[in-house]
Amino acid sequence: MRKVAVGAAVVCAEAVCAAAALVVRHRMKSSGRWAKVISILKELQEKCETPTGKLCQVADAMTVEMHAGLASEGGSHLKMIISYVDNLPTGDEKGLFYALDLGGTNFRVLRVQLGGKEKHVINQEFEEVSIPPHLMVGTSEALFDFIAAALAKFVATEGEDDNLSPGKQRELGFTFSFPVSQSSIASGTLIKWTKGFSIEDVVGQDVVGELSKSLERVGLDMRVAALVNDTIGTLAGGRYNHPDVIAAVILGTGTNAAYVERAHAIPKWHGLLPKSGEMVINMEWGNFRSSHLPITEYDQTLDVESLNPGEQIFEKMISGMYLGEIVRRVMCRMAEEAALFGDTVPPKLKIPFVLRTPHMSAMHHDSSSDLKVVGSKLNDILEISNTSLKTRKVIVELCDIVATRGARLAAAGILGILKKLGRETVRERENQKSVIALDGGLFEHYSKFRDSLESTLNELLGEVSEKIVIEHSNDGSGIGAALLAASHSHYLEVEEP
Repeated sequence: MRKVAVGAAVVCAEAVCAAAALVVRHRMKSSGRWAKVISILKELQEKCETPTGKLCQVADAMTVEMHAGLASEGGSHLKMIISYVDNLPTGDEKGLFYALDLGGTNFRVLRVQLGGKEKHVINQEFEEVSIPPHLMVGTSEALFDFIAAALAKFVATEGEDDNLSPGKQRELGFTFSFPVSQSSIASGTLIKWTKGFSIEDVVGQDVVGELSKSLERVGLDMRVAALVNDTIGTLAGGRYNHPDVIAAVILGTGTNAAYVERAHAIPKWHGLLPKSGEMVINMEWGNFRSSHLPITEYDQTLDVESLNPGEQIFEKMISGMYLGEIVRRVMCRMAEEAALFGDTVPPKLKIPFVLRTPHMSAMHHDSSSDLKVVGSKLNDILEISNTSLKTRKVIVELCDIVATRGARLAAAGILGILKKLGRETVRERENQKSVIALDGGLFEHYSKFRDSLESTLNELLGEVSEKIVIEHSNDGSGIGAALLAASHSHYLEVEEP
């Protein structure tokens, strides 16, 4: 009997030892996995670092590319497109003007009554219209006739206060946010469609001409006074409210910048110099690239797998379309190599662009003690449940690294523009401020991104930062286009004394 008892005790002891060994092995495996998670995070942090010196190099590279793009067509990654906008609004504009903002699956029509210096914008109304999917892949005539009919319907709602002077034709500012080659303030040929549109008979045609034909067909007497993109609209809206606005930057789903250049500093401009001596340049800065950009393996694979490999490198590092996707790619590696979310990689995590930047922003801004928002976003979007607090903390840190790099690089881009204009240094007896108008959902809604951009600009500019103002210019693509129709009105010369 005693032998049996001893044997049982030995078996029990062995079982306990085996269980203990299993726990130790599990802990070692777990700690090994966690070490790998931290290693991936630290490696990302190092590769995304943007010390002041590096940002200054990025800014200098931006300035060099700007010079090259202004010197000749195709001389730079930056297109530096001449916009033919040489008169920005001054605040003196008066009258009734319209705008059409076409940049996606919806378009907007706006009506603005301007009252000059004293009254500024007296009245502003708009309407948003969805484009039926079949018109996005149909014919030019079908699309523009649909838009013209919506405009005519909107014009028909003019009230008694919407005063159009007798004998005057209505004038329209047309924001067209697709690649065009412009030949004047009110003409431009479509280079290619993006954003789900594919209407072949418009490519290579003047989009203003196509719209004008449709306006005629629906019996609407309206002239397109200005063809602009959303960035130039933002610049116009900013200048209307603040005479010291020198540039505009869009930080939304995509990104771009436009600024006011001295006409004599544009070697590729062969026409007569404008009376104002100025010309607005559409930089198309999303296509900027430089060896100084802190590009990681995640950026490289994202680019290779994108619809436009090798293009828009800067945009892919700083804009709302891509920030969430970069975070997803890092999380995916953590799941594959370090089992961050368990022994299998969550299937949803493998889907490109499933994690959007608004989701990333919500997680990044989570200030609850248990990071509840992070937990719910992981569960709702990626179907990852029961995450530990330390896992959630890693996700917040990851969002911070990616957002901070993007914001700091955007600030470096702005510094590049200021350097090109000679506004980055303090000059004696010069009190003038330089205002940058910013718009876009990323800048407006992602406050940690916005705060990082502004603090980085202060860090880069030092004492000059007191003279540089970042101003949110809301809805530039709408009202800005109407203001440009006003500043390029046919009737300006007649009214001037």
